[in-house]
Amino acid sequence: MGWFGASQSQDYGPAKWSLGQRSEGSTDAGIERLFADGTILRTHILRPTWHFVLPADIRWMLELTGPRVLAQTASYFRRMDLDAATLEKSLRTIERALRGGNHLMRKELKTVLEKSGFDLEGNRVSFIMMNAELCGLVCSGPRRGKQHTYGLLEERAPNARTLSQEQALAELTVRFFTSHGPATLKDFGWWSSLKVADMRKGLEMAGSQLAEQEIDGVSYWLSGSPSATKVTSQSIALLQAFDEYVVAYKDSRHVIDAAGTARAYHEDFPFTGGVVLDSQVVGTWKSTSTRNEALIRFALYAYPNEAQTRALHAAASEYAHFLGLPAAVEISLVPTKAG
Repeated sequence: MGWFGASQSQDYGPAKWSLGQRSEGSTDAGIERLFADGTILRTHILRPTWHFVLPADIRWMLELTGPRVLAQTASYFRRMDLDAATLEKSLRTIERALRGGNHLMRKELKTVLEKSGFDLEGNRVSFIMMNAELCGLVCSGPRRGKQHTYGLLEERAPNARTLSQEQALAELTVRFFTSHGPATLKDFGWWSSLKVADMRKGLEMAGSQLAEQEIDGVSYWLSGSPSATKVTSQSIALLQAFDEYVVAYKDSRHVIDAAGTARAYHEDFPFTGGVVLDSQVVGTWKSTSTRNEALIRFALYAYPNEAQTRALHAAASEYAHFLGLPAAVEISLVPTKAG
């Protein structure tokens, strides 16, 4: 996750799988423990949605991107009559409630805010808490059962790094294009919420750490150091709907569907659950779990050959192992739009 910088996580359960499939031997329960003890944090960062982020990175990344996200969402706050004075008062109230290692659920903080005189009609509490996250006051606490809690960021990440704005800009630029490249400047802008001028400055400061390639008149950036990773033939990846390789791009989101096959079947591409074979989407997947097994249903655009079938079963087993269950597999074809 540190390699990505941050990993989108508004859908918490599937987001754990995005981390798990990139960490050899990890399990859902293991990632849950890391989340509970604060080794992994979750907060609004980069864009107006939740991301997983490491404690060491959360402070400098928020200081760099938080103001931009707040500026982009300012109209929503105005519509709810959440002015600067109200939001500042809410920060003080929330801080008092959480001080000393208290971890409270949103509904508990809503009660605290209401008792302090706040009008929380509609969805105001959600925006008050998002503001508290983007301002660097709160982040995730350990879950209480299946419910999320908030804790003070300074208590959850006491050793968080701080960087100058230039250092933070250079760091975020290198992280994005190293982990997501080849990608364009528009991709980076979508992912980070940064201004074009700041992104160009970040590219300048990155220097030889990044390389530029022009394809069909479009500039792409990627790591300046060739990757030593070898992609095994017939390699299958099961991507959840909000995986970084699905949602982190503006210009380049169709790279995993170069032939347009997925878009011919799905008007809503990117879509829930992509099956990626050797970097290209070949179908969709869904999982239904019971206490006894994880049933993975594949819906493909073409019948798999023998090697691809083995790869599908291996990918299903990997996902089921992550959940701590045996795997069961069903393979079918995606119905055509006409069908």
